Amino acid sequence: MKTLSVLIIAFFGLSSQVTGQVASTSELYKTIIAKDSLLFTIGFNTCDLSQFINNLSEDFEFYHDKGGITTTKAEFIINFENGLCKSPESYQSRRELIQGSSEIFPLKDNGKLYGAIQKGDHRFFEKVEEQAETFASTAKFTHLWILENNEWKLSRSLSYDHQNFDDSVSQQIKQLELQFDDQVQTEQWLIEQNIPAMGIGFIEDGKIKEIKVFGELEKGVPAPKNTIFNVASLTKPITALVTLKLVDSGLWNLDEPIYKYWIDPDIKDDPYLKKLTTRHILSHQTGFPNWRRLNDDGKLGFQFEPGTQYQYSGEGMEYLREALERKFVKALEELASELIFEPLQMKDTRLFWDQNMDEKRFAKWFNSKGEQYETYKNDQVNAADDLLTTVEDYSKFMLYVMNGAGLSSELIKEMSKEQVKVKKGQHFGLGWSVDTPIGKNEYALTHGGDDIGVKAICFVLPKTKRGLLIITNSDNGVQTYIPAIKHYLGEAGEDIISIETNQ
Repeated sequence: MKTLSVLIIAFFGLSSQVTGQVASTSELYKTIIAKDSLLFTIGFNTCDLSQFINNLSEDFEFYHDKGGITTTKAEFIINFENGLCKSPESYQSRRELIQGSSEIFPLKDNGKLYGAIQKGDHRFFEKVEEQAETFASTAKFTHLWILENNEWKLSRSLSYDHQNFDDSVSQQIKQLELQFDDQVQTEQWLIEQNIPAMGIGFIEDGKIKEIKVFGELEKGVPAPKNTIFNVASLTKPITALVTLKLVDSGLWNLDEPIYKYWIDPDIKDDPYLKKLTTRHILSHQTGFPNWRRLNDDGKLGFQFEPGTQYQYSGEGMEYLREALERKFVKALEELASELIFEPLQMKDTRLFWDQNMDEKRFAKWFNSKGEQYETYKNDQVNAADDLLTTVEDYSKFMLYVMNGAGLSSELIKEMSKEQVKVKKGQHFGLGWSVDTPIGKNEYALTHGGDDIGVKAICFVLPKTKRGLLIITNSDNGVQTYIPAIKHYLGEAGEDIISIETNQ
């Protein structure tokens, strides 16, 4: 067994055999990255043991800062097979090389290449049974690759500086506390997180103080300040305010049964039908699932009596749309334009892809690996989903809500008061989730948007006249939330994070 001191000398570049780092365009760099992919993207991530059998040197050794030393190739493979790969159907770990972190240094003897050192950072994601994949940890690594019979084999592996999710997030916060003011640094961080674009809207002292967009619409296309994002469920507060404006004008009633205007055929014979009201819908107490397609029969149905408990539902908002459109003989898009979009000059906001949609400014969607999804162009209005807007337009809407939206004081109180409890520190009002307490005497109206390739969230603090909007076009977008909330909202942000992350 080679001594660890020899490895350390090689690692720190003290050996006379180490030359400078090679360029990412070089053949050596491409070769080592390809070998890395075989071992991890295929071997580790899919439990394909053959990749370790074929690509590890016979004298392979593994040094882990928490798991100790593994001195043989056979021991490493057995540990991997009986550990992470023991129950792949119920548990899965995925390793991801952080883009741009790898450094490759050639090792030569009298001018002849015999090996290479690879240094880099990677992160790990975990998935348990049917749950969604979650970010688990980050670490640094150093690999010693050796040419054996003209084939590259991994001879030594050092894995260290492991940080769990909480530690990693704390480190990101420290790194980013000042970076949102630096376009280059922020965009580099986004690249590392596989987040092509992010938009930030910040309201302070009752005014829009900052509108920023970082990154790219798609590969090689910079995202302009007026980038158009799909903001998923941030559609719901728009629909809610349209409804509350109609209530305030005396044209709609919060507590009148909805069946008078619309009856979905799937529930026409259900006794709960006549109990459903607009108040239930705007506070997510309908008894409906989020979407009917999630039911085994694909039909809409009540899962409990309306008004008896909380359950988030997009179907409820769509049910409300059907009723509003029938009573007022206008599409929701027309009502929203008349009551919100036009008065606020939200010129780049629409509920579906119409002929005026500027696709050249649209932020395409990306998965957690940075791969682009096919663009979905909704040609019909959905009261719960798929609003198209810019950071500036939606910030105008948030500021309008912050200042009362022209509603009566009684209705503003109804919007923020507890209609139904969600969890400790959070309840649902009318159209908004409410986090409380924030600081000594503040609360936050909040709403998120979560869809394929879309992660967005907003906070409105009416008493201190502050607000924050975060929009991304990636499945990884939630990784921006905590750093941005901390940076822009300070102590109030700490309270929001505590409430939002408390399950």
